Order: sequence, then C-alpha cells, then structure tokens
Amino acid sequence: MGFSVSGSAALIFVAVFIGFGMFYSAAANSTEMVQDAREDRSDRQLERTNTGIEITTVNYDTSSTYLNVTVENTGTTELSVSDVDVLAENDYQTGYRTAVQGNTTTDLWLPRETMAINMTVSPEPSGVTIVSGTGVAATEVV
Repeated sequence: MGFSVSGSAALIFVAVFIGFGMFYSAAANSTEMVQDAREDRSDRQLERTNTGIEITTVNYDTSSTYLNVTVENTGTTELSVSDVDVLAENDYQTGYRTAVQGNTTTDLWLPRETMAINMTVSPEPSGVTIVSGTGVAATEVV
C-alpha cells in the first residue's frame, strides 16, 4: 500500500465524518423542532380543555338598539379580553365595550370573573355567540 491509497482512504474517512456531522445536526434540529411543535399543541389542547365560558344574561333594549351580554369565565384558564370575539345574529361585531368586574381598562379575565359586553346592534338579533381566544364558545338566545 502506497501513500496514495492511505491518503485517499483518509480523505474519504474525513468526508464521511463531515457528512455525518452535517446530517446529524440537521436531523437533530428537525427532531427538536417537531418535539417543540408537539409540546405547543399539547399545551394549547390543555388550555382549551380547561377553558369554559357561560353567558349568564342577555338583554336587548329595543328603544336604543343596545345589546348587553354578561359572560362568566367558568374554566380554570385566564383569558384575554382582547381575544374575545362577539357574533350577534351570526354577524361579527366590532366596537363593543367590555368591563371585567366593572373594570373597563383591564385585558385580563380571570376564572370566576364576570365580563359585561355592551354594543349597539340593529335589528334585534335572535342569538349571540361569545368566542374566547382559545376557541371555546357560548351561545344564547336573545
């Protein structure tokens, strides 16, 4: 065996070593990203399972076309007021006013707290749906 055979074997060994190192790095990063995504999905599912909302009262004032909805956070998850969506007669509503336990400036809706939602809607809706940021919804007839 000459130097050329030993040199080419060493070159092939180094190339295989570098190639395996690149493959391992890419595979390890991909596996880690998939595992992180699975953990995030599991966390979202747990949050959704622990979320509960219940519409306690719905009042519509026909003279002022004013709809008042009271919703209670019956779950164990804290919710964000800005993530709550309101549908009246299956129409997405914007510009409504909210107050959690009388506080109009908070964005935090804790378990067992009540949120009041007030809006102007015309004509009188037959139903109202409140959707939390986790996707849990409650519907009530007006």
